[in-house]
Amino acid sequence: MRDVLAAAVTTVPTESTQQALGYPSLFLLVLIGALVPVVPTGALVSSAAVVAFHQTAPFSMVLVFVVAAFAAFLGDVALYWLGRRGMKSKNGSRWLAAIRDRAPEDRPAQAQEKLAEHGVAVLVLSRLVPAGRIPVMLACLMAKWPLRRFARGDVPACLAWAATYQLIGVAGGSLFKEPWEGVVAVVVLTVVISVAPGLWRRLRGAPQ
Repeated sequence: MRDVLAAAVTTVPTESTQQALGYPSLFLLVLIGALVPVVPTGALVSSAAVVAFHQTAPFSMVLVFVVAAFAAFLGDVALYWLGRRGMKSKNGSRWLAAIRDRAPEDRPAQAQEKLAEHGVAVLVLSRLVPAGRIPVMLACLMAKWPLRRFARGDVPACLAWAATYQLIGVAGGSLFKEPWEGVVAVVVLTVVISVAPGLWRRLRGAPQ
């Protein structure tokens, strides 16, 4: 009995089992993270890319990219649709209030100016800049962009975002022999990237 338990603990799931569980989990977590930005979705994509890099399946990297980009797109569109409903309502909505609360006071005005000058390019860039997505989304709402226009701009934004964080994962996976080492490295790196802008703004705003 003891030998059976020990074997069960040390047995590594097969690639097919990892894929059957991993891709749906990645999709759901990225989707939730797009709606409620408390889940570190960039770290999730990079970690999934590390695991896929060490697998032998020929299309594992492609599947990580497609799943992550599609989930991010659906989450963005759903959140924007909920925000538009709040803009049209006299009393607003909790989703619109949540979007406004997550955007620093000075960022939406700046995003509106850049959006008026550069259009969709700002939407694409906002997905790559830490904490840039929500202010630009709020700027799109304030500019009364229709959902279709936002969705067209969000497609290349999500593709670029998924590709960037997947490349971070590939770089981490290529540096370490064991997948878990690469996962730890990319999680630390992506967390540092995500919190650095906020810390920098706080340091700049701190009294001297």
